[in-house]
Amino acid sequence: MESKPVEDIKPSKSGSVLYPSESKFAHIKNKQVRTQQFQKVKRELKKAKKEAKKTREREGLPKQAPHTIESLREKDETIITDLNLEENELVREDIEHDELSTYYKQSYEPKVLITYSDNPMKKTRIFGRELTRIIPNSKSLYRNRSGVKKIVKSAIKKEFTDVLVINENRKEPNGLLVIHLPNGPTAHFKVSNVRITTELRKSHKAITAHRPEVILNNFATRLGLTVGRMLGALFHYDPEFVGQRAVTFHNQRDFIFFRHYRYGFDSEGKKARLKELGPRFTLKLRSLQKGTFDSKYGQYEWIMEGRRHAMETSRRKFFL
Repeated sequence: MESKPVEDIKPSKSGSVLYPSESKFAHIKNKQVRTQQFQKVKRELKKAKKEAKKTREREGLPKQAPHTIESLREKDETIITDLNLEENELVREDIEHDELSTYYKQSYEPKVLITYSDNPMKKTRIFGRELTRIIPNSKSLYRNRSGVKKIVKSAIKKEFTDVLVINENRKEPNGLLVIHLPNGPTAHFKVSNVRITTELRKSHKAITAHRPEVILNNFATRLGLTVGRMLGALFHYDPEFVGQRAVTFHNQRDFIFFRHYRYGFDSEGKKARLKELGPRFTLKLRSLQKGTFDSKYGQYEWIMEGRRHAMETSRRKFFL
C-alpha cells in the first residue's frame, strides 16, 4: 500500500484540515518511523493552514464561520425572528391576549411567593432566600406540608402574582416550579449546577436592594417566547439603573443559564466591567402546562418525556 505524498493531502474547501490517518503509513513496519512520518505530515498541514489563513487576511476575505451545534440547528417553523413582521401578526395577537399580557401592559406590580419542598435542607433554604434578594417584592415561606394546589389558592387570596416552588434531591436544589397566578401557565424546570453566593463570594454586601435589569437572550421559538415572558414577569418592569444590577437568562441549546451581575463603567464611560454577585444556576424546561398546577388533570402545552424523548430527538433539534 502506497502513501499519498504531502502535496496531495490538502485542506478542505470548508476550511477544516483533513489530517492524515496512521493507516496511510501502515506499510512502514517500524512503529517509531511510522509515527515520525505521521507527525511530519501533520506539522506540514498545520503550517499550510496558517499560511492559508494569512492569505485570506491579506486578501480581505471574510472569516469562515465554524460549524457548531447551534449553526447546524434543525429548522423550526415556530422560530420568530422579528415580531414586527407581517407574517407574525397572529403571534402578536396571541401574546397581546395571553395570561402574561397584563404584566407587560404594566397593569400591576409582581408579588412573588417562594416556597420549598417539605423539610428543605440548608442549601435549598439559602438558595430560596437568595432569590428573594434578586426578585423584587418577593417573600420566602415554608410549605408546612401544604400541597401545591392549596398553596396556589392561598397565594391568590393574598394577591401574589407568581409562585416558585423549589424542590430538592440529595440535599441539592434540583427542580423549580413556576406558577403564574391566577390563571397560569405553569412551567416545570430541572435545576442543576447551583452555586449559592457564599460559594462565589465572601459576603452578600455587594447585593443592594435596587430593582435589577432583566436580560432575556436567545429565546427564539414560540415556546421559548412564552418561557422567556414567564421568567421576565417575575421581576419589576421598572428597573432602578442606579443600582447597576442585572440578571440574565441566557438560552443555549435549551439550557437556560442564570447569572446575576453588578456592572460598572470606566472613567470614559465606554468599557463595562462585570462582577458576578451570585447565585448561579441552570434551568432545563421539563413541561409547560396550561392553567395552574394540576399533575393529574392538567393540560400540557409541551412536555419532555425523559430518556425516550432524548433518544428520539436529534442533537441538533432545539425547542426554545
